[in-house]
Amino acid sequence: MANTHATTIRAFIVGRHPQAELTDEQDIFSLGFINSLFAMELVMFIEKEFGVSLPNDELRIDNFRTVSSMAELVERRLSAAVSA
Repeated sequence: MANTHATTIRAFIVGRHPQAELTDEQDIFSLGFINSLFAMELVMFIEKEFGVSLPNDELRIDNFRTVSSMAELVERRLSAAVSA
């Protein structure tokens, strides 16, 4: 399932940066795709698209550095919601 999440997240980023040829493991911060405004858009997109809430302790740069880390974050939050 995380692969599906990664595909959706990557499509959102590439939608904003059509020139991006992005793999799931590339650091989107070092590639220059993220600024503070886009970071907030990304958080809001993930919450709305996947129906998850991202608490402050999950809003760490390492959770948003790669498409894979964001997909893993979504999986963790979905699992936490199911077990709650």
